[in-house]
Amino acid sequence: MLVPYEELTSEAKVLIYPGSRKLFPVELPEIEQELRKFCQELDGIDLCFKLEYNRFIVFIISEETLLNLDQHNLLVGFVQELEKRFDLVLLDKVNVCFKQGQYVQMKEIPDFKGLIKNKGVSKKTIVFDHMINTKYEFEDSWEIPAGESWLSHFF
Repeated sequence: MLVPYEELTSEAKVLIYPGSRKLFPVELPEIEQELRKFCQELDGIDLCFKLEYNRFIVFIISEETLLNLDQHNLLVGFVQELEKRFDLVLLDKVNVCFKQGQYVQMKEIPDFKGLIKNKGVSKKTIVFDHMINTKYEFEDSWEIPAGESWLSHFF
């Protein structure tokens, strides 16, 4: 069931799906509508969604709800349908998403290492940690300097 973001506690589970590209303005209303419909129809689960930077789909799931295998498969299947329908990749969490000025970029790790080598990014570059687990971490630690992230050993 779709619930307001504010009603979910800091311990709510977070699942982040980074888009391989920025969502086009013409796509956003349709994607939001599909996300809303999916959340409303998902029985037995209190959750909400956020679209961040027109690139990330974030699901926030009540900590009181444990996703069973069928529900998890429904969620992943829904994300896969969005991938097909809008010709983008959402399930690849290994690529590095980072800010360059006002833009969010995505690079494969070897390409990101090349940017480090060529001084295209620094330890201060803001990166997104897709592996966070809770709403608290989402609000506090999702966007962090690369030097404080799992990428720090590349510098």
